[in-house]
Amino acid sequence: MKTCRPTALGLALAAAFPFNLLAQETLDPVVVTAPPMSAPLEVSFDPRAPQQPLPANDGASLLKTVPGMNVIRKGGTDGDPMFRGMAASRLNILLDGEQILGGCGMRMDPPTAYVFPDSYDRVTLLKGPQSVTHGPGASAGTVLFERQPTYFSEPGWQVKGALTGASFGRHEEFMDVKGGTTLGYVQGILTHDQSDDYEDGDGNTVHSRYKRHSATAILGVTPDKDTRLEFSAIRSDGEAAYADRSMDGSKFDRTNYGLKFEKERMGGLLDKVEAQVYYNYVDHVMDNYSLRKRAASTMAMASNPDRKTTGGRLAFTLLPSASTQLILGADQQTNIHTLRKSGTGGEFVSSYQDQQRSEDARFENYGLFAELTQQLGSAGRVVAGLRSDQWEAWDKRRNISIGMASRANPTAGEKRDETLTSGFARYEHDLSPASTAYLGLGHSERAPDYWELFNKEAAASNNSSSLSVFKQAAPEKTNQLDLGLTWKSGPVQAFVSAFYNRIDDYLLVQSNYVKPALMGTGTRTTTVVRNVDATTWGGEAGINYAFNAQWKGLASIAWVHGENDTDGHALGQMPPLEGRFGLDWDNGRWSAGALLRLVARQDRYALYEGNIVGQDLGETGGFGVFSVNGGYRWNKGTRITFGVDNLFDKTYAESISRSGASVAILGYEPITRVNEPGRSFWLKAQIALD
Repeated sequence: MKTCRPTALGLALAAAFPFNLLAQETLDPVVVTAPPMSAPLEVSFDPRAPQQPLPANDGASLLKTVPGMNVIRKGGTDGDPMFRGMAASRLNILLDGEQILGGCGMRMDPPTAYVFPDSYDRVTLLKGPQSVTHGPGASAGTVLFERQPTYFSEPGWQVKGALTGASFGRHEEFMDVKGGTTLGYVQGILTHDQSDDYEDGDGNTVHSRYKRHSATAILGVTPDKDTRLEFSAIRSDGEAAYADRSMDGSKFDRTNYGLKFEKERMGGLLDKVEAQVYYNYVDHVMDNYSLRKRAASTMAMASNPDRKTTGGRLAFTLLPSASTQLILGADQQTNIHTLRKSGTGGEFVSSYQDQQRSEDARFENYGLFAELTQQLGSAGRVVAGLRSDQWEAWDKRRNISIGMASRANPTAGEKRDETLTSGFARYEHDLSPASTAYLGLGHSERAPDYWELFNKEAAASNNSSSLSVFKQAAPEKTNQLDLGLTWKSGPVQAFVSAFYNRIDDYLLVQSNYVKPALMGTGTRTTTVVRNVDATTWGGEAGINYAFNAQWKGLASIAWVHGENDTDGHALGQMPPLEGRFGLDWDNGRWSAGALLRLVARQDRYALYEGNIVGQDLGETGGFGVFSVNGGYRWNKGTRITFGVDNLFDKTYAESISRSGASVAILGYEPITRVNEPGRSFWLKAQIALD
């Protein structure tokens, strides 16, 4: 079998080196392949470090290295991240403390589409409903893309840059320039990345090219090292071709303004104050003519949704005693979605730019939260939190489009409001200074999002009320048990994390749902949202072992099992068992590494059922992918890394990836699923000066 070759090679490499049980300090990884969980329910890593597999061109592909994280592929960029089988608004995504929501009704632009990895200093995943300080929902977890605070103790400057080149015409450029004094600083960040269509392992071209760029300007005032007032402005845009649909994204224009204040180490009961306000505007265009050939019989069409998101957060950290920390705070968010599209006759007769925007949805959320950390003796502590959110939504649609037809919206002008409660309690016990065991219970209530409320119908007989699910979709309620262990001793760094999750009123999205035709006899198919009860369980485990000062091995495994308890079958869009096995060598100057990724077959599926991003298409086979990398350091801040992903040119698709476009794209082979890239060569050069 083809997949046995990399398996055997990986085992041979591992066996070739002795297990030297010396407690020596290991080097930071030159290439990130599977970052470990170093604290209870927390994984952090450097987004600027090269990674394997390479495609870290946006936030979703950057997260693929984390055990338990998967990406729903649609093309070359802008996939949706999924953790433990949960995607979209079940996974909170915060960009430097701000929440950004995409405009596309078909999820061309999830929040991670607006992430340019090199422009952030740290990425952190908080697993499960085990935090309440980062916004509502977060039933699967929270991902924080963060920039580190800056303080210049003396006048100075810093420059960071990177160039990346890879197969399929891919190249990326990054520059970060920062300078300041004790009184403040200025910073500018520029990024650009683009790629042609990639090829799968069989040499078939996948409609997947993209181009993205961003510019960030930051001005900070620092009266002292513990006080920061920062203003930031970001502009970004891009375009992306998609293999799974009849339109591409010809515009992803984002405008952002943010103001942040922090003061810490205040020396009394009040230890820290955080305040933040932000404005995010996304202007998105999708069409069927800019990035693909259009059949002469097909009318040119374009759609132009946008979304304006404004919000703020205020938090106080209190230290009532030496063993107690209490965070109290509030946050707020408003987002407004509008839409305009080509008029009668198509884009070249009646352009979308000549049409008036129509608001179709509005949301508001007001939250209060409290999170307590109480030390219990020298080794134990309790971490607990409580959150209450007031959620409101307005249905602004006058009509609902059903194929080429339009019908009056039965819930036009309706308003919904819900009071949502979330909370958790976790006990942590330190087994040693670097090893901790934990047990936690978490509860999260998540309101339906835009894609669940406004883009789907209700699962009911075909009457006027079933055309809209706005009043029928109940909030989702998650109750989860988390337990695990992080361990570091001598040459060993290991973790295990397990969970059991009961979800009441799970918001299931089902496509190909049959209803009576709108007029006359016959039937039609549509996509609906309905509430079901569900159960998921699984976990992740990993170990890094330093054989000696230069050689290190790693292994990780992730697995999730989902049940649709209401219907008595598998829960849709659950990724299969996955393992990663690696071997790295680093002598401080030169480095080399190999990574074997093994994924089991997935024979548990729910045809046409899943989430707002995608639905199950059927069974998928297992596969193995082998990749290698190398590197050279000139000094601490200058290095070059290179590698080959999918060395044996395996043809494969993830089980959760999107199906191919329902109508074949001219010039491209029809596909069942969007395949992953074939053999890919890459090289990345980085420099840091100060």
